[in-house]
Formats: sequence, structure tokens, C-alpha cells
Amino acid sequence: MLRDPSLVPYSHQHQHALALCVRIERAMNSGDAALMPYSAEIQALFEQEIEFHFEAEERFLFPAAEAHSFLRPLVSELMAEHVTLRSYYLAAVARNMNKSDLLDFAATLSDHIRKEERELFEECQRIMSSHELSALGTRSLEFFNQHLNSD
Repeated sequence: MLRDPSLVPYSHQHQHALALCVRIERAMNSGDAALMPYSAEIQALFEQEIEFHFEAEERFLFPAAEAHSFLRPLVSELMAEHVTLRSYYLAAVARNMNKSDLLDFAATLSDHIRKEERELFEECQRIMSSHELSALGTRSLEFFNQHLNSD
């Protein structure tokens, strides 16, 4: 299914995060022992984009999804994953991540993104009215324009 324009900014940000996951997985699986640069990159991506992305999801996307009761369990899962991913960010800031932590972070973030794309976004597009999606998109885009640099 094509992505509704209201969700496209989220999907673009997902692409940036997935690229980091791929770089981490490739480096760790190839034996690259340079852990610090990846911790620094995780920290930078969180501070520049992911934290604002999570905030927008939690302020706009998740409440819109929860208006449809059958999506509440999925949103609860995604919120719990945000907590876990923020704990990885704190470990990255402390430069306290080993190879296993980096691989776990990459897998957790990748799985989280795929769940949002394949489950949450697909269901939102299926059940939300065009008005709901448009309002969500407007609020999200205004937030991103205030907090993120343009691509």
C-alpha cells in the first residue's frame, strides 16, 4: 500500500534510522571493533531526529491511533519500545555499549520501525478518515518544521 502523505515524514525519518541499523549490523558482523563512533552516531541521531520523532508519535500519531480501540495494544507495545530505545540512547551517551548492545539496539530499532510501518501505518491508513489523516499530517508536519532541519 502506498503511504498516505500524512505519514510520509515519519517514513522518511524511519529510513534514516534504518540506515544506521544496517551500518551497525554490517560493522559488528564484519568484526569492526570501533564501538565509540557508533555510540556517538546513535547519540547524534537521537538528539537530532529520533527524540523529536518519538515525541511527535506520542503527541499526535499514537493518540489518533488509540481513538480506534483495537489499536491500543499495538500502541502500548510501541510506547514500551520507545522506553527501551531511550535506554539504549542513555547507554550510548555514557559510551557504555558493547558489541552485543549495539547489535541489540540495531535489531530493536529495526523491528520497531518495521512494526510501525507494516502494522500501525497500514491500519491507520485503512481505518482513519481522510480528515483524520490530514489533521494528523498537519499537526505532525508543523511539529517537525519547528524541531527538525529540513532534508
